[in-house]
Amino acid sequence: MNVPAAALVHAHLPDEQTCAFARDAIENLSQQPKRMSAKYFYDAAGSELFEAITRLPEYYPTRAELSILKERASEIARFLPKGAAVVEFGAGTTTKVRLLLYSCRIAAYVPVDISGDFVKAQAESLRRDFPSLAVHPVAADFTTPFKLPSAIADMPKVGFFPGSTIGNFEPHEASCFLRSAGKILGKGARMVIGVDLEKDERVLHRAYNDAAGVTARFNLNVLVRINRELGGNFDTSAFAHRAIYNRERHRIEMHLISKNSQTARFLGTTFSFRPGESIHTENSYKYSIERFAALARGAGWKVCESWTDEDSMFSVHAMVGER
Repeated sequence: MNVPAAALVHAHLPDEQTCAFARDAIENLSQQPKRMSAKYFYDAAGSELFEAITRLPEYYPTRAELSILKERASEIARFLPKGAAVVEFGAGTTTKVRLLLYSCRIAAYVPVDISGDFVKAQAESLRRDFPSLAVHPVAADFTTPFKLPSAIADMPKVGFFPGSTIGNFEPHEASCFLRSAGKILGKGARMVIGVDLEKDERVLHRAYNDAAGVTARFNLNVLVRINRELGGNFDTSAFAHRAIYNRERHRIEMHLISKNSQTARFLGTTFSFRPGESIHTENSYKYSIERFAALARGAGWKVCESWTDEDSMFSVHAMVGER
């Protein structure tokens, strides 16, 4: 980032979280090819859009994962220590963790999410429905180190990372996240994690290019955020959503494609786009059971159990920290 842009970031933005968003946006949109981190989809509006995606008929991961959590509830309950504190990385709505709460003896729940208002609202809902559960929301970027609440210091820790968010990381980033999660949770921690599986490309294409256009609005939300929070002037109607499957890398790629020659500006920096130029906004890697187990092992976790839905569309893994 150049000096004038850095000065503008710190002079005009209200908090460090917004400053970090600005720094990343300027740096990433200055690269060739241009990109943005998928974590910036998730302000309050983006979180709501993603929850709408999970209800779409084309989007299989949520239904498949919920079926695993329901059908394997007793096995998951045996895996979780009594009186555990469950730490959910990137907590969304409470639908999935509620399944654990109904079937497992959990003493505390720590939802961690970059969208502070959203995670606090979800925490309040849980407190009303589970009055004996200690709920300690943490507003933080779960991809970076953060401190757990002191109230759970003496409890056994279980990480919960559903939804195949692990697939949004590059493999080396996924490994770094798993190592970081192990350090945050501490020695002897356990983790329950959702991982999307390799499958027919036509199924993947439909899931990420839904007929109602909800995924397109979700993708465009990163530009909406730049306009609202950073004073940008992106014409969102001049960008098109595109999701494609990269066979060599086993991943869905999401892009925002410039429809014409255009410029956009925020915080004193101008960005030019050629017709057809892409902003690469997200990857979603698909794993085999074996490839994910190898990834986890290299990051200090041992996969104890792996479960799939009846159509082998999705997987849930129970892991124990090895160090």
